[in-house]
Amino acid sequence: MTDAIKIDVWSDIACPWCYIGKRNLENGLAAASADEDAPAVEVTFHSFELSPDTPVDFEGDELDFLAKHKGMQREQVQQMLERVTGVAADAGLEYRFDLLKHTNTVKAHELLHFAKEQGRQHEMAERLMAAYFTEGRHLGREDELVALAADAGLDADAARDALQSGRYLDAVRADQAQATAYGINGVPFFVIDGKYGVSGAQPADAFAQIVRQVWAEHREPAEAGEAVA
Repeated sequence: MTDAIKIDVWSDIACPWCYIGKRNLENGLAAASADEDAPAVEVTFHSFELSPDTPVDFEGDELDFLAKHKGMQREQVQQMLERVTGVAADAGLEYRFDLLKHTNTVKAHELLHFAKEQGRQHEMAERLMAAYFTEGRHLGREDELVALAADAGLDADAARDALQSGRYLDAVRADQAQATAYGINGVPFFVIDGKYGVSGAQPADAFAQIVRQVWAEHREPAEAGEAVA
């Protein structure tokens, strides 16, 4: 049996392009799954903090954060947010930057590693991103994170203990160190089979084409072996 394609995704739950990239990847994989020889794919999410110096309780909205904290012009920020909202809509996502509560994301990343250990990482990533970008939830607060963990099918008490213990922080830092080793300085970033790097929120069709190409590479050794046999 041919080994599955491994896709490692570096992202931040507070990165608008990461949620778009996640959805486009999912749609691309769904399209490829309809092929007669459908690719087998395993997706794993990894931690990347875009703004690790962000306070848990940032005073202001997303426009304030980018204008003041990052030194961008407010008019430029507004145009950028409108553009991102439009791209998100094309991916089927309804971004609400007017509701968004900017916060530090390290605890959310710790929760993602807890969810991974429980086999619920994909559900947790989706719940966190939806909560942040479409519902205006505060992902820096423990109670909110625990509630979202429960939404994703995780035990609330176990999730709270995981957050309070800080035992997944090393896993977060290991992901970040691996990103540095790969030379990743922006997200989303997709590493396919540990040898191909894809940067940015590519269209769904591009992801479908990539996995089909890599799947064909996976099939070559097996087909050669069958021919010899």
